[in-house]
Amino acid sequence: MTKKQRVLAAITGGEVDRVPAGFSLHFPKERAHGDAAVQAHLDFFRETDCDISKIMNENLVPLAGELGTPDDWDKVPAFDRTAPFMQQQLQLVGDIMAKVPEGSYVVATLHGICASAIHPFESLYGYVPIREKLCAHLRENSAPVLRAFERITDGMIDYARACLEMGVDGIYYAALGGEKHFFTDDEFRTFIAPFEKKILSAIRDAGGHTFLHICKENLNMQRYESYGALSDVVNWGVYETGFSLEEGRKLFPKSAIMGGLHNRSGVLVDGTKEELTQAVGDIIASFGKKGFLLGADCTLPTEIPTDSIAAAVK
Repeated sequence: MTKKQRVLAAITGGEVDRVPAGFSLHFPKERAHGDAAVQAHLDFFRETDCDISKIMNENLVPLAGELGTPDDWDKVPAFDRTAPFMQQQLQLVGDIMAKVPEGSYVVATLHGICASAIHPFESLYGYVPIREKLCAHLRENSAPVLRAFERITDGMIDYARACLEMGVDGIYYAALGGEKHFFTDDEFRTFIAPFEKKILSAIRDAGGHTFLHICKENLNMQRYESYGALSDVVNWGVYETGFSLEEGRKLFPKSAIMGGLHNRSGVLVDGTKEELTQAVGDIIASFGKKGFLLGADCTLPTEIPTDSIAAAVK
């Protein structure tokens, strides 16, 4: 099987010659942009031999200014694929797609509505304070915040369509907001889920596969149950949030499940190749090969040796 055939079979619940694998990491700053980023991706794909080639085109919405009141969310502009920050990311996608081997399965990365909403202000306030501001402003006066969400959603849909037109097979959608300590269940259902489902649905309508990555810890995974109908593959922090692969299979019965390994500790990061091989074998023996893709809770440490990842893939 080619890598693409193997991944497609796993997504559709078919037979595979071996469980496909996908891992990613954040490249160091000196290899995160331009030609250096293209080469960093190609080197990583080749050295790890992952079945899924994930492009780390993390399209951060640019700084929009200070955020004092809910009305300041009107500072977040409308944008589409022609915006300079989008063009930079699409250039990376196009350059990589021109050089990946035939038979590759490629996904582009899309930061979800919650993450993309805080990016325009995060550098001024810090991660936790801006998350708290978002919650407070939605509770105080949701209208301008939701208008910003609408603009961001439209921009992300256009960006995803552009990636798919360039030949990527799917979109890796990084969802934020499922943590119990920020939004209530009702707030998530009202303010976050409608926009995320709109994006996932648009990706599907454009012919792409949807990889739902549920970020962070202390999650209420039940918030995402209805996302299953729009998600070809679901990945979350099995170890980070204490929600097992088996529980995920029950929650998302129509989706393939991706994961199995801890991303910041454990055998993939600290173990020998023999321990890693044993651990991967145990995971597959326990969970089964059907509808399963081997992966990690989230991105791996930047400094992890690629031969460790290759050992897990094999």
